[in-house]
Formats: sequence, structure tokens, C-alpha cells
Amino acid sequence: MPRQPHASADTAQDDRFVARLLRWFDDHGRHDLPWQHPRSPYRVWLSEIMLQQTQVATVIPYFHRFLQHFPTLPDLAAASNDAVMAQWAGLGYYARARNLHAAAKRCVALHDSELPRDFEALHALPGIGRSTAGAILSQAWNDRFAILDGNVKRVLSRYHGIEGFPGLPAIEKQLWALAEGHVAQVPEGRMADYTQAQMDLGATVCSRAKPACVICPLQDDCAARREGRTAELPTAKPSKTLPEREAVALLLRDARQRVLLQKRPDTGIWAQLWTLPQADAGSDLQDWFDANVDGSLEDAEALPLLQHTFSHYRLHLQVLSRQVSGLRVEEPTLRWVAADELPALGLPAPIRKLLEGIGPKVPKRKTPKTRNHE
Repeated sequence: MPRQPHASADTAQDDRFVARLLRWFDDHGRHDLPWQHPRSPYRVWLSEIMLQQTQVATVIPYFHRFLQHFPTLPDLAAASNDAVMAQWAGLGYYARARNLHAAAKRCVALHDSELPRDFEALHALPGIGRSTAGAILSQAWNDRFAILDGNVKRVLSRYHGIEGFPGLPAIEKQLWALAEGHVAQVPEGRMADYTQAQMDLGATVCSRAKPACVICPLQDDCAARREGRTAELPTAKPSKTLPEREAVALLLRDARQRVLLQKRPDTGIWAQLWTLPQADAGSDLQDWFDANVDGSLEDAEALPLLQHTFSHYRLHLQVLSRQVSGLRVEEPTLRWVAADELPALGLPAPIRKLLEGIGPKVPKRKTPKTRNHE
């Protein structure tokens, strides 16, 4: 059975939790993040989507560059898919970009080109879950809504001594109840600060490994610190072995040394990105080649095996390189691309890295490590 919250989770304790956290934030929180100045709904929304599974330090340059290309919500809605994906390339978790683009179009169509302030309408937009909706409403408008991202789950699990993996529905329900109990105690006009304070505490003090309990403003009432269980809480996700998959891809060049790229379908891995023609089996790729390309795969060069880990499997990609005469058919999902055109297209990070290594050189983009709001 999941452990019940400690008796300290009463109104008085909620009061102490909120008051101590806000005092700490005033002195030690992050007050100069780019999406805080100005703290407009569009900028807050963009930052919240980018910060899902990604560190703040990684997000900041992407955030600035994205706003240079799409300074307003209508600008984003009017942009092409390729333009949006090109500015997102390297951040990973590309469904975020597709949902962001789709939500912008829906806001133009249904909400007078603005993010709706109503929770249900906001929650209904692609890519905006319960916690993200709360984060947007609380930070953009100071509305009283709780959040429950990875940092907040960790802080609440330790503070209240909640056992069980926070991703389980029963545990998550407990944590939501606790989060909303604390939110009820936040002084009027300070919800934006309180929301940021929770994320900052989890990112900089109550970290996954080696939390800095001695400087934590909540240490006096923290169950995990009191019981010596900070390393045990929150309960880790049950481990599982990632399945291994193999695939074959073609790096084809024409006489002008342009690379043949294929646009991925709207769903699945690397959806809507431009990448190398790929298939699970060599025979399938040979059939595709014979139907679409003028040339031969005889004596194709086998490049070093490319390995890439997704959230649910590990891919081993064998890439075959060959110069060919051209295409047999014209397909909108196929195009020859020169090296200087590649930066304008959204490419998966491992494919971009591959093309960087074989020349002509592609302008580099740093591939981020993924973390949750840290």
C-alpha cells in the first residue's frame, strides 16, 4: 500500500511550506530567466514546452533563437512545418514541436490568436497536460493552479514521505492533492513566484543525487531528511531492459554531391523530420531503392554502425553510402539537399552528426542532455 502523507500535511504545515519556500525564492531563486522578462503567455508557454525533459541551460539558447524566428503566436502558427522543426532540431522529443505548432494554429482559429486563460480550453490544446496548463496559468496570469512536474514530485515525495513511484496513478493522485493543498496557502499575487520557487528548489537544492539538505528551507519538516531516506525517495521507476532494434539506411549522393533526404511520416520516430531513407531490413530497402533511385547499390560503402537510444528502444543503424545518378520518380517526400541547405531543415541529431563527419561540413548544433527542468 502507498504510504499516506504524514500528519504534518495540515494547514499549519502547508503554511510553513509555502512561506519558507517563498522566502527562500526571494533570496536564492532564479529571477532572470529570459521567459520572465517579459512574462507573456506566449513566452511562458514556449518555455514550459521546451523545459519538458530538458535542462534550463540547454533551453535558453534555443528559446532565444526560436523567438527570433517566431516572435509571436501568429508568427508560429503561420510558419511552415520545416521552419519550425529546423529551429527545434537538436532539442529532441520532437512531438513537442509538432504539438506546439498545432496548438498555435488552433489558438489562431479558436482563440483570437491568443492562448486561452481558461484551464479547460488551455488543457485541450495539443501538448498541454494538466501540469503544463497550471504552470502557464500561474506564471503568465498569477492564477491559482498547482503544478506537478518532476522537480515538484521529488520535493513533495521527500517532504511528505510518500513511497511509491510517482508515475503510478495512485501515487500521482496523492501528490496532486498535496500540491493543491499547498497552493491554497499561497498569498495573492505570488503564484508566479511560488511556481518558479518549486521548480528552482528541485533543480538546485532538492536534486536527485546528493540533495543539499543543509541549505534547504524545508529541512525542519522534511520526512525524508528526518528519517534519513533522501536517497530512497522518491521511489525509483522499476528498471527494464531496453529492446534492441536494427535498421539499414542509405546515404546517397548525386553528381553534385547533394544528399538524398526523405521526410518521415507524421507519426512515429523522428516524425516530420528529414532523414536518410531507412528500412528495418536490407531487402526492403533494396526494393525501395530499385523503385525510386537510378543507380546501383553494388559496392556501397558500409559506414561505422550508428547507435542511438530512444526512450523505449536502442537502435543500431547500418548506413550504406553510394553515389547514384538520380531519382527515377519525383516524390514530395524526397529531395536532394546541398550541405549549405541542411541547417534550414529539421534533422535528427544522430543524422546531423553523421553528415557533419563525412563532409561537406554541416553547421554544428549542440545535442543536449535531457533532464526534467534542471
